[in-house]
Amino acid sequence: MTSKISVFGAGSWGTALAIQAARNGNQTMLWGHHPEHIQDLTRDRQNKRYLAGLSFPDPLQVTDDLKLAAQFSDIILISVPSHAFKDTLLKIKPFVSKAVKIAWATKGFNPETGELLHQTVADVFSSEMPAAVLSGPSFAKEVAADLPTAVTIASTQQAFSDELAALMHSPRFRTYTTTDIISVQVGGAVKNVLAIAAGIADGIGFGANTRAALVTRGIAEIIRLNTVLGGQQETLMGLSGLGDLILTCTDNQSRNRRFGLALGQGKTREQAIQDIGQEVEGIAAARATYRLAKKHGIDMPITEQTYHVLYDGLAPLSAVQNLLQRDQKSETE
Repeated sequence: MTSKISVFGAGSWGTALAIQAARNGNQTMLWGHHPEHIQDLTRDRQNKRYLAGLSFPDPLQVTDDLKLAAQFSDIILISVPSHAFKDTLLKIKPFVSKAVKIAWATKGFNPETGELLHQTVADVFSSEMPAAVLSGPSFAKEVAADLPTAVTIASTQQAFSDELAALMHSPRFRTYTTTDIISVQVGGAVKNVLAIAAGIADGIGFGANTRAALVTRGIAEIIRLNTVLGGQQETLMGLSGLGDLILTCTDNQSRNRRFGLALGQGKTREQAIQDIGQEVEGIAAARATYRLAKKHGIDMPITEQTYHVLYDGLAPLSAVQNLLQRDQKSETE
C-alpha cells in the first residue's frame, strides 16, 4: 500500500518522517518555508543542517511552494512547532481538496488557547475532518537512519489511523493505533516539560535516583491532567506516554533535556536556547500546562516549579528544593 503524502516542516522531525514515508515507496513532498534551505535540500539530497549524512530516498521531493505541497496529496502530515501549527493550517486551507486528511507530529498545545491540536484542526476545518496524531519515543536522527522505532498513531476515525499506520509502517518503524487522541497528545506535550525538569536536576548534579523520581512522579502529573481532559490512563502506559517520557528525560538527543541541563548548570534561558539552536517545545508547553492545571485545580508540582523557573526567574536549585521539601503523603494521592 502506497500513496501520496505531503509533509509540512523541513526541520529534523519533518525531514525524518518524509524520509520514512518515501522509504516505504510513497510519493512524498517535503515543504519548508525557507527558500535557501529548500535549495540546499534539493542540491544535497539530504538535510545537512539537521540530519547530515542521511540521504533522501528517490520518491522524496522538496519544495517551498506551499500551494504545490498542499495540492500534491490528500494526506497532509504537519511537523511544525506548535506556535506555527494553526497558521500552517490556515495557509494550506484554501488549496487542499475536499477529500484531504490532516495528520500531525507536532507535540504541544495551541499557545493562543491552550487547547489540544485536534481541537485546532476542528476549528480551522471542521469536527468531521479526518485527523490523526503521530507520537511516541522517536528521535528524528534514529528514524532517518532506519534504526528500530515504534510510534502510536491516534485518530477518532479508526479507518484513518489504520491507513496512515499502513503507509508509514515498516520492519524498522512499527506503528500502533488507538482512538484515544487526547492521551496521545497530552503525553507528547507534557513530557517535554518534565524533560526540562529532569535536565535541570541533572545539570545541578543530582543523580539517577532523582531523575527516576522525577520521571515516575511526572507520569502521575500527566495522568491527572489527562483524566480531566477526557483521556484514558492505560494509553499513557504505552509508547506515547511513558515511552516518550523515559526517552526524553534520559537521553541527550532531547532538546528539552539539554535545555534543562543548561539551566541547571547556570546558563540563562536565552543562552540555553541559543546554544541549542532549534525549537524547545517544552518552554511553551510549560506555560500551557501550568495554566491548564490551575484552570482545572490539578496538583502538578513538577510542572509548577518548572514554570516558575522559566517565567518567574526562580533559581533552578530552589525549584528542586521546593519539590523535595513538600509534605509527606501517600504515593497514590
